[in-house]
Amino acid sequence: MAREFSRSQRVAQEMQKEIAIILQREIKDPRIGMATVSGVELSRDLAYGKIFVTFLNISHEEHESQMVEDGIKALNEASGYIRSLLGKAMRLRIIPELTFSYDSSLVDGMRMSNLVSNVIRNDEIRRVNADEKEEK
Repeated sequence: MAREFSRSQRVAQEMQKEIAIILQREIKDPRIGMATVSGVELSRDLAYGKIFVTFLNISHEEHESQMVEDGIKALNEASGYIRSLLGKAMRLRIIPELTFSYDSSLVDGMRMSNLVSNVIRNDEIRRVNADEKEEK
């Protein structure tokens, strides 16, 4: 029977959980704030890992890009510390070299959802106004 997931995928899934816990409990840098790990990609030999994060506390669109850059820079600077904590949490022969990247899919999805909601609301208003004109 063939395996459904490769070892690197299983390790990446476990690593995503552990890094999320580390970011929540151990990292105190204010530039990072509320960071969530949305995905982990590992090389086949588990030597390199790309961690995708999303920041939940970004509120103003004009400051968003600067806050994201600062957060990613802070995470990449703390990658050695995160890697050492990850080594203690997971029993691996090789702890991957970590690089952090911003994942905008959550923000894009929320924006698209808001656009669809606005179109539906405007369509409802237009339909109600058309019905009122027909009644007169």
